[in-house]
Amino acid sequence: MFDDKFITNAIKRSGETALDRRRLLTMAGIAGVGAASLLVAAEPATAATPATTGSSPSGAPSDASILNFALNLEYLEAEFYLRAVTGEGLPDNMTTGTGTRGPVTGGRKVPFKTPVIRKYAQEIASDEKNHVAFLRGALGSAAVSRPAISLDASFTAAATAAGLIMPGQKFDPYANELNFLFAAFLFEDVGVTAYKGAAPFIQNKTYLDAAAGLLAVEAYHAGIIRTTLYAEGIFAPNVYASVDKLSNARDSLDGPTDDDQGIGNHAVANLVPTDANSLAYSRTTGQVLNIVYLNPAPVRSGGFFPAGVNGSINTSA
Repeated sequence: MFDDKFITNAIKRSGETALDRRRLLTMAGIAGVGAASLLVAAEPATAATPATTGSSPSGAPSDASILNFALNLEYLEAEFYLRAVTGEGLPDNMTTGTGTRGPVTGGRKVPFKTPVIRKYAQEIASDEKNHVAFLRGALGSAAVSRPAISLDASFTAAATAAGLIMPGQKFDPYANELNFLFAAFLFEDVGVTAYKGAAPFIQNKTYLDAAAGLLAVEAYHAGIIRTTLYAEGIFAPNVYASVDKLSNARDSLDGPTDDDQGIGNHAVANLVPTDANSLAYSRTTGQVLNIVYLNPAPVRSGGFFPAGVNGSINTSA
């Protein structure tokens, strides 16, 4: 997700103030990135040994600033899924850190009717919690705290913009398992496109191995959600149209390109969204923030993060 435009913008943001620069130079990182790339080569390190990271000679953002961007997104996914399957979010000791720690609004146990969907949700929730733990362990004292997260008004805004509901109506992602699947669809494809773009910029092989592992897990999650929704559409064809609306809404937020894809229709499945070469496409951090902020403009807060994300990479494209 880190094209030339992102690198240019990220360099500018990472050097906004002298304090920012000093913080980036002293943050500690470790092997592995989920929704981010390591833009600079680091000294050889193993997965068990944190590497001290900072800015490269060209001024690219530190490994820690990118890991923290990923951590913000993992907080969001973990809180969403954990509430759906347990009725509770992350424990307090997994939400502290630098920056302003915020509350989570919304979220409760989903009344799953289909055992297999409940089991899918439980597995994904466990994975996302582990991702938060991994990134927090990687960052140590430099880890950002969980920012304020909206799991209620944000979904209503997204569903209204997509045309799933009329203005003034409410969309509750926890009301039933189909609503839950629609809400999960909003997140999963975004994570995959973010992770995919990281690969070309990771120069340390240990980091690349960990990043590939996280990418694979998120891709598995997206595949589960897309396949489950496709199966739901066999008996309720309006599901396909609803997913198309959500996909089009994401596309309207992240720029002029038309990359995002639905799951197909009754005649043709599109479970794996790819380009003409059957390769997954990428998003920049700015594009990712456009979607989670629910705003196509360059802003620093909104949508699922009403007070913005914590860390130096915080502005949408």
